[in-house]
Amino acid sequence: MRRITELKVRTLAVSTTAALALALGGCAGLGAPIPDASAPITQTEAQQGAEANPQILAEFGGAMSGPQAQYVEQVGKNIAMQSGLGNARDSFQVALLNSSVNNAFAIPGGYVYTTRQLVSLMNNEAELAAVLGHEVGHVAARHSQRRQQTAQRNTLLGAAGAILSGVLLGNSGIGQQIGQAALQGSQLLTLSFSRSQELEADNLGIQYLQRAGYDPRAMGTVLASLAAQNSLDARLMGRGDAKLPEWASTHPDPASRVQTALSKAQGMTGRTDRDVFLTRIDGMLYGDDPAQGVIEGRQFIHPEMRLSFTAPQGFYMVNGTRAVSIQGQGGQAQLTLAQYNGDLRAYVNNAFAGLSQQQRITPQAIQTTTVNGLPAAYGTARVNSGNGQVDVTVFAYEFANNRAYHFLAITPAGNAGTFNQMFSSMRRISTQEAAAVIPRVIDIVTVRPGDTVRTLAARMAYTDGKEERFRVLNALSSNEELRAGQKVKLVVRGR
Repeated sequence: MRRITELKVRTLAVSTTAALALALGGCAGLGAPIPDASAPITQTEAQQGAEANPQILAEFGGAMSGPQAQYVEQVGKNIAMQSGLGNARDSFQVALLNSSVNNAFAIPGGYVYTTRQLVSLMNNEAELAAVLGHEVGHVAARHSQRRQQTAQRNTLLGAAGAILSGVLLGNSGIGQQIGQAALQGSQLLTLSFSRSQELEADNLGIQYLQRAGYDPRAMGTVLASLAAQNSLDARLMGRGDAKLPEWASTHPDPASRVQTALSKAQGMTGRTDRDVFLTRIDGMLYGDDPAQGVIEGRQFIHPEMRLSFTAPQGFYMVNGTRAVSIQGQGGQAQLTLAQYNGDLRAYVNNAFAGLSQQQRITPQAIQTTTVNGLPAAYGTARVNSGNGQVDVTVFAYEFANNRAYHFLAITPAGNAGTFNQMFSSMRRISTQEAAAVIPRVIDIVTVRPGDTVRTLAARMAYTDGKEERFRVLNALSSNEELRAGQKVKLVVRGR
């Protein structure tokens, strides 16, 4: 959740729909012809990308700068040139995004993106080229346009609502509107491609790797690391399914694509440039950026906004660019903000009013209270959805300097109290607490004689799952050991 001074406060549903449309190259009309995967970037596509790029960057934490971003840009442009989409390196724009979500994507016009978190999961330059080449493959095959042509309308409103509708709210219009507002994390702002499209992008990426002289097997190994990270995240969050929900990943089911990618690259060889890659990412920010708030277990703390709250037991959080999402089987919620004129009752009413374009949602009553010294107001409305009734709660707090934040929570009817403990946990944090928030960074170390997985993992800046995290971060199997002279990644506290 970004710092307050950088936020542009807009109606959530409108913002999410716009971002989805932009991420998919939005302006292609239904039934428009689609070029083949060897066709160069058109003037129309270049214009669409240029118009969408600033808003995409804003939704995903902004573009990073400095040597690490320059390195990613260099690798990205080199691999994109293998696609034939552009005849010069300047035909492509490659950005390293300041996001703690494992994600990468591209939009028409030669704009390619990857998050620093996903880069941190990689173990060599060939894997970086594989991920960026996969995204270029989506653009080359015009998958965004094809996905949009199957949409019910020329906007993506229906698609945005469908992300949540199958999970909780059903397919009613009201469910779509609430769903867009309720799930605002940046990982939800691009629409999933089909399995066949993912496989096609994998195949194109493998071709680009081979042309560039990289080991094409990197497509399979990076997918394996992503699948392992997804599984680890699920276990650490207490989710037994060990799988990201369909609506929480723009690249679903990487585990099922690993063997396919490895078999496609069987017998092929090339360079990986592992040591170069590890040297270039040394010191990269890992996990949450304190400027956007950090998640520590069940606690969210924002040192600049000076606030903290605790998620309910059994729920997990995802820190998006403009909101913090709280997910669990008993309901879903998010913390975000809106314009505030000093009247908390009006603020809560406005939050409800912005949930639906099809009908007005009004709470039964708006109550005022005080939470840990903060003036607060809240209300709950019962709403009909395609799968029955749900309770929608808005709980708002007034902070200093005429600022207000609010939770928007959705639960099955009669279970609005699911988030009561979370609502009552919101508090201001002290200057000392804010100063104690230190970011995590990647630290590249060389294994010395006597070092083991256990001894090095003990240095990881976590209180749980240290060895598991270390193995996944370094693509080590459950029984694989280290050798002296080998370079590995640690996650440590920065200075």
